Parts: sequence; structure tokens; C-alpha cells
Amino acid sequence: MMEQQEEKRELSRGLTSRHVQMIAIGGAIGTGLFLGSGEAIRTAGPALILAYAVTGFFAYLMMRAVGELLLSNTKLRSFIDFVREYLGERWEFAIGWAYWLSWASLAMADLTATGIYMRFWFPQLPQWVTPLIVVGILILANLINVGLFGELESAFASVKIFAILALIVVGLWMIATGFQTHGTTASFSNLVSHGGFFATGWGGFILAFPMVIFAFTGIEMVGLTAGETKHPEVDLPKAIHAVPVRIALFYVGSMIVIMSIFPWNQLNPSQSPFVQVFAGIGLPAAADFVNFVVLTSAMSAANSAIFSTSRTLYILGENKQAPKMFAKLSKQDVPVNGMLASAGIFLAVVILNFFFPSKIFVLITGVATMSFIFVWIIIMVTHIKYRKTKDSAKSSYKMPFFPLSSYATILFFVAVLVVMVFNKSTQISVIATIIYFALMLFGYTVWQKRKAKN
Repeated sequence: MMEQQEEKRELSRGLTSRHVQMIAIGGAIGTGLFLGSGEAIRTAGPALILAYAVTGFFAYLMMRAVGELLLSNTKLRSFIDFVREYLGERWEFAIGWAYWLSWASLAMADLTATGIYMRFWFPQLPQWVTPLIVVGILILANLINVGLFGELESAFASVKIFAILALIVVGLWMIATGFQTHGTTASFSNLVSHGGFFATGWGGFILAFPMVIFAFTGIEMVGLTAGETKHPEVDLPKAIHAVPVRIALFYVGSMIVIMSIFPWNQLNPSQSPFVQVFAGIGLPAAADFVNFVVLTSAMSAANSAIFSTSRTLYILGENKQAPKMFAKLSKQDVPVNGMLASAGIFLAVVILNFFFPSKIFVLITGVATMSFIFVWIIIMVTHIKYRKTKDSAKSSYKMPFFPLSSYATILFFVAVLVVMVFNKSTQISVIATIIYFALMLFGYTVWQKRKAKN
């Protein structure tokens, strides 16, 4: 009797409209904006503004595809279910485990980052200690209920929003008053007066796209909330429609302000541009403030990873693409086994940070970037397959400019993968990720044979 009741239980619909909106914002603002944008500016110069705008445009189209899929059948819980529906079980297996890898590697990267950020205040603290503590706290919070996850993500997103808005307001004031910093006058003319808008050439502009993509990783996570929000048909479109405005404000707006205050070639690529702007106005606690923001952003990504990986394993377990134990729900309707299994893998980063504290971050971010791009491409292919069915005629939330928009989005993501293949700094990550995907497709055959024997 108890087993029958357990089978009928479903994920709790404990996420409110506010939670979904804040999760969407949190997913749209990655740690890469606060920390990695310094290196991206050095690579592309002012043209990075255009790179963010272009990537944001295609990210929005990808989100529209996710929205149309999810709203075509709200009984299905995530885009992974739609992959099963339109591409078959083999691709569901591959995309499910690829998506799990995407978030697991992103969690490892950001957990590594928490160790780096805490050493800013405590130089003697071993880099592996902070990730261990962070994982423990977030797992306990997520085990309580999904509503607490929503509240945590809302708080983390609020900190990121405040930091970006503060930067833009302070920056516009500096530009309006012609503020002098290190002998340079803050002005919009700085965007073109130091080698032109494409100061590093088309090569630099193109090489910046993998860095920009990393800043957007996780933007599709709002698509996993469909099974746990009370009104997905209202909340999801609302969150997706706000994506262009958020990208324009958070990414394009902040980059315009930063490179108007400091010429792109005067920014220190190893330091957060946010630190340099706040320090430029004489704010003594600028570095401490931004370090707190990026620490919060990294914890936000780890929190999202715990949610995403556990729900992915839950869906795979429910669809018999992973051990059935991952489909088990706790009394709070939380996929407890999937969460604990993922947390165990996350803790591997503690060991890696112990042995390779200086090398692990670059390798893992490359794997995360490529994994997410692969997932996004499969989402677009799934959407195209759906639009070829008769049911798509009834869609109330259609992808704009289909099919051109869908094929153009796939082409863009493939082009970024090509850039990563020829970029020496990401080649190892590309090879490792390709091997993983190949193993997943092979693993499906092995898994099917095992199921047949049972």
C-alpha cells in the first residue's frame, strides 16, 4: 500500500510566480559576467558588447523554443521529456545525462570559485574547505522543500541585480560628470577612440563567444521549473518575455558603462571590471563588495545545480533511463536520492581542488560551456521536430520567424563549438566532452540490454 502511494506522488508545485521570475534572472546572470568579463574585454575590446547582444538574441530564441515545447503539453515536466517524445529514448538518455554533466561541471567550476573568493579574505584557508561547507549548507536547504530553494535563489539573484544596477547608476553618473579616473575622462567616446569598436579585429571578436556563452550557461533552467510551479502557462511566458530586457540591461548595459569609464585596453583582465569601476570612484570597500557579489553568484550557480541535477536524475529514473532509486521522493516531495548522488559528485571537486588548485577551474568551465551548447542544440532540434507535427498547429506560444529562427540558432551554437575546437585553451575540454557524449550514446545500448535481461 505504501509503495502504491509513493508511486502516485509527484514533485511539489511549491514554486511561486516570484520564484520563477527570480530563477530566470539568476539563470540569465552568470558568474562569468562579474569575473570573466575582464578577460573577455581584453580579447574582443568594445566589440564584446555586440558579442553579448548577439548571444543574448540567440539565447532568447532558444528560450522561446523551450517555452513553446513546455506549454504544448504541461503534463510533461521538462524539455528532457520532449526529447523523449520527438527524438526517441536514445537521445533522451544522451541529453539527460549530458544535461546532468552540464550542471555538475558548472557546479564544480563555481564551487571551485567559492574557494578562490573566500581566500580573498582568508589567504591561509585551503581552497577545498569552502566548497565542502557550501555543498553541505545548500543540500540541507534543498532537502527541506522546493520553496526554500526558490527563496535562496531569489535572494542570490537580488544581490546580483543590486550590484549591476549600482554599477550602471554609478557609471552613468561618472560619464555624465566627465569623471576623471587614472588620467582618463569617463565618456561614451572611449568605446571607439582606442583602436575603434573592433579594436582587436574580427579574430578577437569571434574568440570571445565561448567566454560569453559561459556567462549565459543555466539560462534554460527555468524550463525545469515547469513541473514545480503552480501556473506554468502564466509564469513561463512571463519569465521568457523578460529575457531580452534583462540581457540588454545586465550584459549590454554594464559593458557599455564599464568600457566608457575605462578604455578597454586600460582594464586589468585578471581583475573584475566591477571592482575597477567601484574602486575608481574611491570606494575603499570596492573589492570586498564585488568579491561578496561573485561569491553569492557562485553559490547561486551551485544551488541551481543541486536543483537541476536532482530533477534531471528524477526524470531519467521515472523514464527508466537511470536507476529507479533516483525517482524516489522524500516526504517533502523532493528527489532526495538524485540530490545526494549529485552532491557526492560535486564533492569530487573538493578532492580536485586539493590536488590541482591552479588548473581545475579552466578545464571544468570548458566542459560546462560545451555541454550546455550541446544541450541547447538538441533542444532546438526537438523543437523543429515538434513543429513538424499536427499538434503544433494548436500552439498558443509560437516561436517567432520559424523555421529560419530555429535553424539560425542551431548554426550559431555550432559555430561557437567550432571556435572552441580551434582554440588551444579549450581543446582538452572539447575532447573530454566529446568522449563523454560518445560514451553516453554507447551507454544507452548497454543500459537497454541490461533492462531487457531484467
